[in-house]
Amino acid sequence: MNPPRLNRPRLNPLRHPWRTAAEASALIVAVVVAFPLYWMVLGAFKPAGEIESTEPRPWTLAPSLDSFRRVFGQQDFGRYFVNSLVVAGSVVIVSALIAFLAATAVTRFRFRFRTTLLIMFLVAQMVPVEALTIPLFFQMRDFGLLNTLGSLVLPHIAFSLPFAIWMLRGFVKGVPEALEEAAYIDGASRSRFLWQILFPLVLPGLVATSAFSFISAWNDFLFAKSFIISDTSQSTLPMALLVFFKPDEPDWGGVMAASTVMTIPVLVFFVLVQRRLVSGLGGAVKD
Repeated sequence: MNPPRLNRPRLNPLRHPWRTAAEASALIVAVVVAFPLYWMVLGAFKPAGEIESTEPRPWTLAPSLDSFRRVFGQQDFGRYFVNSLVVAGSVVIVSALIAFLAATAVTRFRFRFRTTLLIMFLVAQMVPVEALTIPLFFQMRDFGLLNTLGSLVLPHIAFSLPFAIWMLRGFVKGVPEALEEAAYIDGASRSRFLWQILFPLVLPGLVATSAFSFISAWNDFLFAKSFIISDTSQSTLPMALLVFFKPDEPDWGGVMAASTVMTIPVLVFFVLVQRRLVSGLGGAVKD
């Protein structure tokens, strides 16, 4: 004999107007945010006639790869791509390493001016980047780093560290001190605890901070324009857009195609780290 079925009440959308309104608002915001990305990709595949038309349409019936051919046919485009990878990769690795050690120090150790140091990290985040461009230019000149990739790596490391340290501080603080004491009782040294126990536990936070560092370094145009003056072999991908952006006759198809190519590594990076990124952001919010 079959057991009687329980009649579960069905959710009526009219009884949850706030939930329906929130979902509709989220959908509208997602469409508004995604539309520029869609228009960029669409412009990359549009033929020149449709791009220059006075009546733009949000579709194309004759997709073309001519814009991508002009992008990949540009001289030194591969070098620009490699330079961007070197700059972004260096910033991610170095800033993550320094931020992890600094966050551990300000969380686990007690020393004078610790609170002052944390407040200085916040103040550094409030200073506009544009206001520091000229002082950084003279500093890079004095260091002899103009027209080198080092002039792009060092400023991005400096600007990504305050946010990364503050974010990782919460992850390090969330690791119980009893775990550290137990590791020392079992004979683990401080360095072993740091790299074999603490580092894997705060790895989601490192991934989250690395994502922001990667995006900032990869899409940078201000420093690349200011510090790479004469040696174009040290330029990065954002500088390649200037080749297509001519004041008298801009090549919008080339600009859109180059921008699309620049976006692909960012999407690949997010796909590779999305699980740890979500858990990392969730841990930061929870803290």
